Amino acid sequence: KSDSDTYTCDIGDAQSRAKLVVQEIPVHFKQELQNEEAKEGKQVKLTCELSKPDTPVKWMKGDTVLYASEKYEFKQHGTVAELIIRDVKSIDS
Repeated sequence: KSDSDTYTCDIGDAQSRAKLVVQEIPVHFKQELQNEEAKEGKQVKLTCELSKPDTPVKWMKGDTVLYASEKYEFKQHGTVAELIIRDVKSIDS
């Protein structure tokens, strides 16, 4: 979007101009999160797939934003975003 502007080709005694308008592609989920079950003490991975590669993802539990820690790990490969929760407890439900 930041590339939207007027561009000029200048050959000294003449110029040609064109306006470039870049339209953002809306991002949507190609694959939404699926419900998971896990036993206490195990690890679980939640995965979603986005329509646009490398879209910034914010993971949340309820209304609380999650941050990378020993408990939570985030991975993103192109359009696939993953949340890994280690040592799950009943409070993680």
